[in-house]
Amino acid sequence: MRKQILVISTSPRQGGNSDTLADAFVQGAREAGHSVEKVSLADKTIGFCRGCLTCVKTRQCVIHDDAAAIAQQMLTADVLVFATPIYYYGMCGQMKTLLDRANPLYSAAYRFREVYLLAAAAEAEQHTVDGAVTGLQGWIDCFEKARLAGTVFAGGVTSVGEIQGHAALEQAREMGKRV
Repeated sequence: MRKQILVISTSPRQGGNSDTLADAFVQGAREAGHSVEKVSLADKTIGFCRGCLTCVKTRQCVIHDDAAAIAQQMLTADVLVFATPIYYYGMCGQMKTLLDRANPLYSAAYRFREVYLLAAAAEAEQHTVDGAVTGLQGWIDCFEKARLAGTVFAGGVTSVGEIQGHAALEQAREMGKRV
């Protein structure tokens, strides 16, 4: 079954290691025949949630920036994929801000059921990604029909391009093929 997949690269650094993981996932998903769109937050303007909860009533955010369009893309995707660098053992701030701004989806008829996490960090220990997994799982828990379907972690990569040859690239590509 052909799925609509939205891959969101949340890194402020285009072409960085988590962005490269996102590209590997995209490649695998396209090889499997899925329709894939990739969005990079690096060139987007996304303000912080104001906590006004207007979106709960209107299903629209009062802030008019790039987050509203991305939330609409999230609403109609069958699969969501988030790629993030790990900063201080958690997801990057851009990813957290987008998740907060996706609050209008909570009461909407969202299509996504599977959510994936791709992460890269300078630290190599497997537990390095735990904070990001916990943060994303907290968001997913608010969507009763959705689940965290998989995680790929590339540890020990710092500078742009260090991920080349890392086993996580093939894991991300294979995960994309299995969606």
